[in-house]
Amino acid sequence: MTPAARLAATVALLSAMEDQPRRPADAVANEFFRARRYIGSSDRRAVSERAWAVVRERLRLDWRLRKLGAEPTARLLVAAQMVLMGGGSLQGVVAAFSEQGPYAEAPLDAEERRVLAALRPPLVRAEMPENLRLNLPDWVMPGFQARFGDALPAAAEAMAEAAPLDLRANLLKTTRDGALAALAAEGIPATPTPFSPWGLRIADRRPILASKAFRDGLVEIQDEGSQLIALLADARPGMRVADYCAGAAGKTLAMAASMNNRGRITACDVSAPRLTGAAQRLRRAGVDNAETHLLEAGDRWAKRRAAQFDRVLVDAPCTGTGTWRRNPDARIRTGEFDLNELVTKQRAILDRAASLVRPGGKLVYATCSVLPEEDEAQVQNLLERRPEFRVVPLQEAWKQSLAALGSVVDTAPGEGDFMALAPHSHGTDGFFCAVLERTEVAVPRSDTTTRASSDPAVT
Repeated sequence: MTPAARLAATVALLSAMEDQPRRPADAVANEFFRARRYIGSSDRRAVSERAWAVVRERLRLDWRLRKLGAEPTARLLVAAQMVLMGGGSLQGVVAAFSEQGPYAEAPLDAEERRVLAALRPPLVRAEMPENLRLNLPDWVMPGFQARFGDALPAAAEAMAEAAPLDLRANLLKTTRDGALAALAAEGIPATPTPFSPWGLRIADRRPILASKAFRDGLVEIQDEGSQLIALLADARPGMRVADYCAGAAGKTLAMAASMNNRGRITACDVSAPRLTGAAQRLRRAGVDNAETHLLEAGDRWAKRRAAQFDRVLVDAPCTGTGTWRRNPDARIRTGEFDLNELVTKQRAILDRAASLVRPGGKLVYATCSVLPEEDEAQVQNLLERRPEFRVVPLQEAWKQSLAALGSVVDTAPGEGDFMALAPHSHGTDGFFCAVLERTEVAVPRSDTTTRASSDPAVT
């Protein structure tokens, strides 16, 4: 493709994202490129890099353009990114939009040139509101400040960076060293992750899905933080386990490996397509102790299985604020309305899932959010409703899980009752995880309230 055609494709891709504002941008991009087979791999990479650079800085670019009285169209966003971040001069950007050829964009009009002429690097300005200087939507600021305190600038900066690629060695088929060797044989260098005994990290983007190691089921793509949630579930051979919000079954796969394919896992979800994809992943990984169950309105599955599970993992639907380095479009796709709706949904899911845990069993609650409303506050509310549960402090839960695996990784990623991960402090996505044990009798209310409120981030 010519430079002009690449530029036009970038504008078209961003326009497609604008037309589907509630849909994840990566899904829009995949569909966009499938419909344009003429865009080769190198051109696709160039178009994607420019488009994602705009998406990552969309909040700030919108502010700069609107300060000049301009509507941030896809064309103007690309041009502004070239001026403010891409090292392009006004004359060079005008020339780029004036190139002729197949699929080329129309030249910039007089109003577009006026706006670009008024822009001056750098992108970030002192007069910007604090949330925009941090590249954060305003609605998350109270929660982020409660979570990170003085570390908020470092946390926000890390969330704006590109994430590494984390893999999990599938212990049903290999060891971590075996997976490292298999990847190295294909020219894919990886290093062990610092916390997960199963984890591998690749610093740059590689075509892992096309690798033999992936096709043979030796490795799975999974952020280290997500692996640690599966680790804290402490699923052991012979247990009965429910993955209540299984999605694509990433944590089901990890737990099946820790169970050595012995016992039974039921992967539940409300989406039939997700469960279909999960079943395919389970087969490729060599998992034969898992089944899937579609949760539907009026379904009596949970009632019939009350108090029957040794472990129940709830990876709850959430705002995904901890994954913004991988999903930067979620900064503008998600709002306060979504948070309020999700908090209500999480509460209902936790109540249903708690009823599945047998006395002596564990309920593991996790999100990929860093907002206290979705994390500690949900745990506190559950303990007030269900006093038969007690919090298992992180260090205790970590030692129990690692001892069962015979692992030498003996330092938990944090202190206190809960695991709260973030890119700037742990190198993972942002995750929250609480381990709760169902006791034979109700824990006194005062004890549960004190324990649940011990984290200053609870609101």
